[in-house]
Order: sequence, then structure tokens, then C-alpha cells
Amino acid sequence: MLADDPLGAQRESPDDLSPYLAAFERLANDPHQHLVVAVRGEKVVGTLQLTLVPGLSRKGTTRSIIEGVRIHADERGSGLGTQLVEWAVEESGRQDCGLVQLTSDATRTDAHRFYERLGFEASHVGFKKNL
Repeated sequence: MLADDPLGAQRESPDDLSPYLAAFERLANDPHQHLVVAVRGEKVVGTLQLTLVPGLSRKGTTRSIIEGVRIHADERGSGLGTQLVEWAVEESGRQDCGLVQLTSDATRTDAHRFYERLGFEASHVGFKKNL
């Protein structure tokens, strides 16, 4: 699912699973990481990562970051994405986070509308630098 769109196809490499397996191992061993996988029957149909980040700003607020939201093409429009993101927001509250944030590539306009519908605001300008 990570490579299931033009943007993901450019940056993902499903032919070599070793970097993904190593990343999964790191995530599984970090209590601040939550990898959520939705399964229907025997098929993975959705996923997201929720990261908890303790901080000093905002009076020491812990924030959560939603990353890697992916829904299988056959499941898009079914409400599964909404369920996953709503779970992440609720879990963030259970973990005493004061803020939930996410980023979305500037080209993913459908995703932007989806997040806005769920109450997220495009409030900041983000910057990235590849290493």
C-alpha cells in the first residue's frame, strides 16, 4: 500500500523488504510508536503509525504525530480511513497528548480534504530535507 500511488511508487521499494523489516523491528521495540494494521479476512487493508513525542513547548505538552496513513484501493471510501484516524486521535487523548498533528504531501489534495473533514487545520508550513 505504501507504493500504491504515483508519489509512493517513486519513493518505496516493495521488491526489497529488508528496510521495512528493520524499521518494523525498531517500531516494535519503541513504546512511543504504535503501528496500527487493519485486516479484513486475510488481507491487510489499512495502516497508520502513531508516534508520541514528549516536548518542552506548549508548557511541556506531549504531542502525537499521525504518519503513513494508507488504505487499500479496494477499501477507499468505506470509512476505514476515518475509523483509523479517529482511533489515533482517541488514543492520543488516552496517552495525555495535548496536540495531534500530521503532514500530508502538498500534492495529495484529496487527503487534505479528508483531514480537514476530520477537524484538522492546515495551520503551519512544513519543511523537509532529505539526508
